[in-house]
Amino acid sequence: MPISPNQGSTAGGTTVTITGTNLAGATAVRFGAKSATITANTPTSVTSVSPSGVGTVPVTVTTPGGTSNPLSFFYIGPPFKSGLSPVSGVTAGGNTVTITGIGLATATSVAFGANTATPTVVNDGVLTVVVPAGAAEGSVGVSVTTAGGSSNGLSYTYVDAPTLGTPAPASGPASGGTAVTIPGTDLTTTESVTFDGVLAPFSVLSDAALVAVTPPGTVGAVDIVVTTTGGSATATGAFTYVAGPGI
Repeated sequence: MPISPNQGSTAGGTTVTITGTNLAGATAVRFGAKSATITANTPTSVTSVSPSGVGTVPVTVTTPGGTSNPLSFFYIGPPFKSGLSPVSGVTAGGNTVTITGIGLATATSVAFGANTATPTVVNDGVLTVVVPAGAAEGSVGVSVTTAGGSSNGLSYTYVDAPTLGTPAPASGPASGGTAVTIPGTDLTTTESVTFDGVLAPFSVLSDAALVAVTPPGTVGAVDIVVTTTGGSATATGAFTYVAGPGI
């Protein structure tokens, strides 16, 4: 006589179907010492809602013909989340986040604010999930739903991709060393700045500007690429390396 599902929240409320024979006219379903509400009954099945409980309990069905053999039902507590990495990403979503904690083995969904995604369970302490798109830039709560219930308490920050304006100055010697102010938007989380693909040291002034020092380069116009946790932006041909004087 199967029971499905055979696990649920310690808070109760799980709809459970027990299948077998001679089940018509069921008068009681018990989870351990507690009675459950019967919501449907046929000669081959009984559907009931689990009461609250803990641990593993025997489930029995009583009909006018007697009481069935017991089946095991496992009560699962709500999950506990201890960490999330990375804690931010592009508003468009699509990056993979790892969540660590306890009681994650039965995770069925992860919500990022109002949007949900289906996780991949690695083990009871780890799951991964592809972040869904966010409604807007900013922080949202993250909650995990398992057979034991839902748990929140972590947050994830959606970050818009950066934009770049016209750098100043827009030219400098090919030997490098020019301090260039680059205006734009969403620059706070800048991770790298390159001139023609070469990394440049930089300092973020504000969300709307940063300063980078040009590395040595080849004479001519080159691209500036700024990469943040929200993505990358390219200012095509925005800086020109100028040859030094010769005598």
